[in-house]
Amino acid sequence: MPEKKTRWDIFCTVVDNFGDIGVTWRLSRQLVAEHGIAVRLWVDDLRAFERMCPEIDIHTSQQWQQGVEVRHWASDWQPVEAADVVIAAFACQLPGAYMDAMAEREKTPLWMNLDYLSAEGWVVGCHGLPSVKYRHVQKFFFFPGFQKGTGGLLRESGLLERRRTFQQSPEMQREFLQGLGINPAQGAQLISLFAYENTGLASWLDAMAGDTMPTHLLVPEGRILGDVERWLGVDGLKAGALHVCDALTVQVLPFVRQDQYDHLLWCCDFNAVRGEDSFVRAQWAGRPLLWHIYQQEEDIHLDKLEAFLALYVNGLSETAREAISGLWRAWNAGDNMAGHWQSTRKHWPELQKHAETWCLEQASQADLAAALVQFYVNWI
Repeated sequence: MPEKKTRWDIFCTVVDNFGDIGVTWRLSRQLVAEHGIAVRLWVDDLRAFERMCPEIDIHTSQQWQQGVEVRHWASDWQPVEAADVVIAAFACQLPGAYMDAMAEREKTPLWMNLDYLSAEGWVVGCHGLPSVKYRHVQKFFFFPGFQKGTGGLLRESGLLERRRTFQQSPEMQREFLQGLGINPAQGAQLISLFAYENTGLASWLDAMAGDTMPTHLLVPEGRILGDVERWLGVDGLKAGALHVCDALTVQVLPFVRQDQYDHLLWCCDFNAVRGEDSFVRAQWAGRPLLWHIYQQEEDIHLDKLEAFLALYVNGLSETAREAISGLWRAWNAGDNMAGHWQSTRKHWPELQKHAETWCLEQASQADLAAALVQFYVNWI
């Protein structure tokens, strides 16, 4: 293990509101708590950060939160000494003066580009390879992933044990839900919905409203609210809003801390998630899920979607595989969801068991923070 005083700098530009900062904030805290590393997290948008860490002072350029030194990455960059390990999250461009500081260090730092999560086959071949150089400082590719030969997924020590304890305790779940003002009807299925704008939502809400099973849909504040408003025929949905439409109850939740969001996912029978951070956390929940992947130009995101599906549906029966794959594809195309949802519901027990199996398979690999530390140990 590296010595306790090893210093790491992690740079994050907030592109998609919460995904980038969500990943880097989790990673920073874990490196401090589990590996004894001194971490500076450089963030260019403290307002987005404040949503998941309300203690953040958006007017302070340097502060400590949960053992992490948080620095505001401002346009008027002030020179600082480069760290032992430098992580550019999601290919963000480091300040020129900082790159000079890396090159001027007596001991060259390890410089890594922590890339976006992907299940595509080429990731295994590129993980850990050298990238560009700045003067004599070499940058390396570091890819999170789902297969051996990648950097794995963010997973704190003891996470699955805490999740199992929580899911096996109806009292703990009831207390948590009531703390958010959630009181589902007896026998109602709980579904969380965190997604980008989606034209397929109305058909899915129609299907749930017309179902024989009652559904309590929990919608954290976010980009999908506009589509929910249109379906309900209301304006200005805010946290606390509750609407009942036949078998469907829709409830808007406030944006919560990361640990509270984990508990929300653990409570739900099915989780619709988006981007990267919530996508990974839904997999650790061990429950069936629906992923809204971040849209990219020329639809290259659909290749990433198919690459993940090819791995995820392994072990499912052919009909269950077709049902969940059809649901994911329809959702990401903004197509009609009704038939796909009904097909998915028919395979519920198999999909529940499969979600837990997938979770355990992923947990058998090294977690992302541990893999980064091991890469540094091997490098030095």
